Amino acid sequence: MADNEQQPDEHIDEDDSADDKAAKPSPLKNPRVRIVLFIVLAAAIIGGVLWYVRYQSVGKFMQGTDDAYIQADAVTISPKVSGYVDKVFVADNQQVKAGTPLLQIDARDYRAQAAQVEAQIDVARANAQGVRAQIREQQAAIDKARSDLTAARSDAAFAHAEVTRYQPLAASGAETREKLSQLVNQARQADAQVASANAALTSATRRVGTLQAQVRQAQAQGEASRAQLQAAQVNVGATILRASIDGRVGDKTVRIGQFVQAGTRLMSVVPVQQLYVEANFKETQLGLMRIGQPVTLEVDALPGVEIHGHVESVSPGTGAQFSLLPPQNATGNFTKIVQRIPVRIAIDAGEKTRRLLVPGMSADVTVDTRSAKGSVQRIKDEQEQHNERRSEGRNR
Repeated sequence: MADNEQQPDEHIDEDDSADDKAAKPSPLKNPRVRIVLFIVLAAAIIGGVLWYVRYQSVGKFMQGTDDAYIQADAVTISPKVSGYVDKVFVADNQQVKAGTPLLQIDARDYRAQAAQVEAQIDVARANAQGVRAQIREQQAAIDKARSDLTAARSDAAFAHAEVTRYQPLAASGAETREKLSQLVNQARQADAQVASANAALTSATRRVGTLQAQVRQAQAQGEASRAQLQAAQVNVGATILRASIDGRVGDKTVRIGQFVQAGTRLMSVVPVQQLYVEANFKETQLGLMRIGQPVTLEVDALPGVEIHGHVESVSPGTGAQFSLLPPQNATGNFTKIVQRIPVRIAIDAGEKTRRLLVPGMSADVTVDTRSAKGSVQRIKDEQEQHNERRSEGRNR
């Protein structure tokens, strides 16, 4: 009986809880909730519209990449001549100016070579002077030969005159024919003396030409030796290696006493004041990129710091084209891959910022291409006009 009496109370409690649930209002019927939801929805719509408008006007013209690195046109320091390193004037990471001595190679061998060539020049000069002295002697010999020729001609003329004078006498019997024969023989000998004197004069004169050729030969040897001396002096000067640009010494591997070969890389001079960024953009990003467009840089070493710059130049080919083994897409199977093109970006930063930047640092680059947003349409118009002209030409 006790159990039966408690059952009606439980049914009464269940009915009361069901009535309470039915009487509780829905949150959506609350005006405040509706206002909040409306505000949130309106804010979302407005935010989406603003984002779309900004994307269409600004966002889609911002081309960015994280495949970018700080670079510098570093100069490799290599010797022109071989030898032992005598002195090293700079330390690792030292700042240097153009013309600053970096190291010196032992120059004794090259100075000895220069002295040897100087001696050859002196020998050539002495030879030329000796031959000139022979030419002066030969001029005296020419004068003597000319005098001998004059005397021989005079004797020949006298001998012929005697023959002419004695011929009538011999014919008349006043003089013997033996005397006439002697005079004729003397005239012939005089003619031979004239020919001999003339040949001696010719030989002496030609000897001058030979000596002058020897002078020119000695002068040519002197010129060749002077050229060798200049080369030897260049080698002597090349024993001191100097910085060709302003920058900072890096990658120094040379030590005193080390033997270095010509062309061996000993160190580098990095122009830290002339840094730039090489950003590798996808080819699909370059349609609106132009030289001079503003660039925003963010270097990993300086998080949160925006560095400004501008597009300086665009590579004339993709990175793959300048690789050691460029791709040959005409062979085998082909899979199209988006290529990347290096873009050089000048850094517009202050002195304090540049001190913290070194080649090889990674950077995020964003280029503002809004200045060229109308160029695509102009290219389309130009192509349409070109196609129309081609069609007109075919119809004709």
